[in-house]
Amino acid sequence: MSLKLRLLNSRDADFKLAFDALLDRTQSLDPAVEATVREIVEAVRTRGDAAVLDYTSRFDRREVKHAGALEIPLARLDDARAAIGAAERQALEAAADRIRRYHERQRIESWQYAEADGTLLGQQVTALDRIGLYVPGGKAAYPSSVLMNAIPAKVAGVGQLVMVVPAPGGALNELVLAAAAIGGVDRVFSIGGAQAVAALAHGTETIPKVDKIVGPGNIYVATAKRIVFGTVDIDMIAGPSEIVVVCDGRTDPEWVAMDLFSQAEHDEDAQSILISLEAAFTERVHAAIKKMLPGMERRDIIRASLEGRGALITVADIDEAVALVNRIAPEHLELSLESPQAVAQRVRHAGAIFLGRYTPEAIGDYCAGPNHVLPTAGTARFSSPLGVYDFQKRTSLIQCSADGASALGRTASVLARGEGLTAHARSAEYRIKK
Repeated sequence: MSLKLRLLNSRDADFKLAFDALLDRTQSLDPAVEATVREIVEAVRTRGDAAVLDYTSRFDRREVKHAGALEIPLARLDDARAAIGAAERQALEAAADRIRRYHERQRIESWQYAEADGTLLGQQVTALDRIGLYVPGGKAAYPSSVLMNAIPAKVAGVGQLVMVVPAPGGALNELVLAAAAIGGVDRVFSIGGAQAVAALAHGTETIPKVDKIVGPGNIYVATAKRIVFGTVDIDMIAGPSEIVVVCDGRTDPEWVAMDLFSQAEHDEDAQSILISLEAAFTERVHAAIKKMLPGMERRDIIRASLEGRGALITVADIDEAVALVNRIAPEHLELSLESPQAVAQRVRHAGAIFLGRYTPEAIGDYCAGPNHVLPTAGTARFSSPLGVYDFQKRTSLIQCSADGASALGRTASVLARGEGLTAHARSAEYRIKK
């Protein structure tokens, strides 16, 4: 079949220009979307439940008489857990167990130490009080996302986890509800869109205000999260999904093609890139893609993604491959190599690294254990995967002894007077021993 897929080679004269174009992640906010979302956020902030009900009627085609009816009883979650198929329940529970065991290793503990003069310094670690978890609804249903967001929050010791999920036409996804039960969600409201984000950020008569909002969503949800940041914390503004596969030519090309498909099928803006050490292998993967694509259930989305943002790149050696990876800073990186760990140590920027030929990214999405909420759009240069640490905060502890206050006061006095802050200086000087 015909497929307009970029085939690049690092030896080509125009490679740098082509590679730069491939990485063009220019994203401009849609003024119309932002204006609509700001109007929704302000309406929910000022009108509370009444605005939430209005938007639920307008966008989700649901007539709800009072906001209390938007809350889904916890018993309903337990019913969903019991009603789903045994294989699905066992898969969710197995994934939850692995996610929990991995994240328990991330928990940060408080610490302190005493200096010779008796001064005590330290750090007190506490969990956030209340978290809001946004879960997409309608056509999209991501029970794995529920587990990946809820379990680290619970491991961190978050007091209350409030989940919002749209129910267009009143329809709810049973797997999502079952995942909420398994993940330990405390309250669930059947609302979605920008109005759900606004309700979590500002609180309404029925929906509690939270301290942080996590979870994926469409452009309206992402824009709302951007707008309410500062009133509450957020996890990140996630972009389209990405995968880079680095291969030495010894992996089955159909495996590599399917790994590229696994991200391309998310949406048309997803990005799938192969970096191949052998030109002949690049051609074999290209042939596998053309052969397998017609049989894919989401072939139209995959095709649009590959043609719009995908690429098969041939490089001279592993040094060039690593350099390109660090330029891309991908969300997902597969090192389909004979000795992947040595190469992984040279990778400075990637959300998650999948080592070897037998570690497809798809396993990480569901049940490996590490979090699948990862930095996108090159933000792996400065961001990390979601984890327990995102649901904990740190408070500094300082306790001066009399001798410590006298010694430190002299230093503080000099610096404060140098800044012209005499009240600071005099406050410190009061504790200096004469």
